[in-house]
Amino acid sequence: MNSPIEHIYPIFDKILQKEAKEKLLKQKGMVFWVTGLSGSGKSTIAQHTEALLHEAGFLTQILDGDNIRSGLNNNLSFTPEDRIENIRRIAEVAKLFADCGIVTIASFISPTIEIRQMAKEIIGEEFFYEIYVNTPLEECENRDVKGLYEKARKGIIKNFTGIDAPYEAPENPSLKLKTTNCSITNSSTEFFNFILELLN
Repeated sequence: MNSPIEHIYPIFDKILQKEAKEKLLKQKGMVFWVTGLSGSGKSTIAQHTEALLHEAGFLTQILDGDNIRSGLNNNLSFTPEDRIENIRRIAEVAKLFADCGIVTIASFISPTIEIRQMAKEIIGEEFFYEIYVNTPLEECENRDVKGLYEKARKGIIKNFTGIDAPYEAPENPSLKLKTTNCSITNSSTEFFNFILELLN
């Protein structure tokens, strides 16, 4: 039986390369992979940071967990296998944006070290920065703005990270943001300054 990719002929070497697009935009294409528990503040920090980058004149794109799962990955569940496929697809999309010279913020729980390493390898180590939003489980549960932890505790939601599915914190993140005693504004400013230093 023929392989499904047997008659695929990629043209990556024939299309306009990343450097040409970065020169046009006058910026570098990078991926900032924001990880943390549900309710840690990932999406809010990403949104505020993107606004700061936009005001500073940078072209950006946010890839957010709920947005992606409502569209591109709406056929995936939360089993270990589908979590891997979810992140694989997201990493491939993030790489496409970075290859266009776009500053990309990918905000996903991505709960294991192995799964984030896979994303890094797809995107390319030199363009990948791991941002850890370090918010304790108790604080995330106290916030529970979506009511997800309550449903997970009741068994309504299965395979929920931090409750009945594990979360492995990054060992050496590029940046660690502690949100318990820090405002969203301060966390976003710290993230923005970190990105700005890399872009200049």
